Parts: sequence; structure tokens; C-alpha cells
Amino acid sequence: MIDLHMHSTFSDGSCAPGELVDMAADIGLKAIALTDHDTIDGVGEFMQAAAARGIDAISGVEFSAEYSPGTMHILGYGVDIENDELCERLAWVREQRANRNVHILEKLNALGLELSWDEIAAYAGTDVVGRPHFAQAMIARGYCSDKQEVFDKYLAKGQRAYVDRTRLAPDECIALIRSAGGVAVLAHPTSLKLTPAKLRAQIVDLLALGLGGLECYYSKFSPVERAQVLALAQEFDLLVTGGTDFHGAGSPKVRMGVGFGSLAVADELYESLRAALQGHG
Repeated sequence: MIDLHMHSTFSDGSCAPGELVDMAADIGLKAIALTDHDTIDGVGEFMQAAAARGIDAISGVEFSAEYSPGTMHILGYGVDIENDELCERLAWVREQRANRNVHILEKLNALGLELSWDEIAAYAGTDVVGRPHFAQAMIARGYCSDKQEVFDKYLAKGQRAYVDRTRLAPDECIALIRSAGGVAVLAHPTSLKLTPAKLRAQIVDLLALGLGGLECYYSKFSPVERAQVLALAQEFDLLVTGGTDFHGAGSPKVRMGVGFGSLAVADELYESLRAALQGHG
């Protein structure tokens, strides 16, 4: 089996890149990808650790694209982590995220939730601080019992402490991935919150921009959702990928390689992805 969607301490995961590799090797995964949010800073460490453990690994990143009413995340696989344009734009994205964090903290404090920046940042292993780190600090303070409650009450889109941020448009996300030698894959497509017909239309639009694949195997997909996305991938001859979206301690019920326990992503999908990247190069 493989797992092509996981996060490290370089974004909102609780495990360092090397720890992720060790975990993957210990449970017998054949191939893995690090897909941190809006950063590729942990990929070098990840690739080196994978080579040392003899496990196949691929570079990755997960963009949050400008989109409404749901959320659109675009995975970039096989990107050149030294590509100047990619690095520069990701730095800009992280700056927008940092600006938002200031305003989220202000809103939480105004709601009577006494939190400091230092205690929030303490949950982030690197400079990339996101909403899950706010959630961890709020749980530690006893304001909420778990991450889901934090998001439902405060941090999800439309809630009392939510602050939007400037994101890259889908076309720029895809263009950056492709110009860095990668393949763009739409992550967990049902998060777009569209009807089947509208989701199909959206994929047609993204296909015209250079979309290369769909994440069809995902921890939170029901059998019906998985079948729906697989049918779209087949219809448009798109690559099929899959992964758990493993974050570690922040989402303890999602386990690497198996998600909530039943996910199984076949290694043939990794081989197809590698072949597509070679053809792209």
C-alpha cells in the first residue's frame, strides 16, 4: 500500500518529516509523499530520510486555492523544490497566512478566549502556523474538547473567529505546479461542496487549466463518494491518487496508510503517477 497525502511539522502535522518516513517504513508502506500546506521546506529532509530507509518517496505540496463556497486544495506531486518561482509564491502565500493569524487571535481574544501568540506557536514545529495550532491551544486551555468543536464554533468558514486570507487562484496553483515539473491533482474533490453535475463541470474547467489527476481514495470518503470521483477520473482520463491526509496528534483517529481503518491505496497508483511525471519531464 501507499500514502500520498500527509503533513509534517513544517505545516500542521505533529511529526517531523523523518518521523513520518520511519512510521511509513515500519508499517510496510511502499511509497509516500509529503504534502504540507503551502510549503515545501520539509521535503528535502523527507526525501533524504526515505532514501536512507529504502522507501519510495515523492515531493509534494498542498495549495489552498481561492474558491467558494467550499474549499479547494490542489496537490502538486513531483515538483522541483528548488524552482525559484514556486518558492517565491509559496513564501508570499505564507505571508498572507501569517497576516490572517494576527486577526484570528484578535477575534478570539475579543470573544473572551485568553490566548497568547506564544502558546499557539508552541504547537507549530516551524514558522508555518495554521488554524489547527490555534485549536490545540484552545483545547489545552479547556475552551473546547476537540478540534472539531473548535472549528464548528470558532474557526470554520463563517464562524465567529474565522478570518479569510488571500489565496492563489486555481489557475496559478496549477501553473506553478506544472512549471516546477509536477502534476496537479485535485485533493478530496467533495470538499468543493458541489452537486455531482456541478463538480463535473468544475473538473472540466480545471482540466482546461492543466489539472492532471483526482484524489479518489481518501480517509473521509464514503463508498458512494469514492465511486463518484473514480467515475470522473475515468471519464476524463485523469490520474487517480490517494492518501490519508495524516496529521498525527492533531487528528488522532486518522492513521497513516489506513485512515480510519479501512482505506487501502494500491501501489499501482504510485507507478502511474511516476510514469506521468516522467512523461511530463
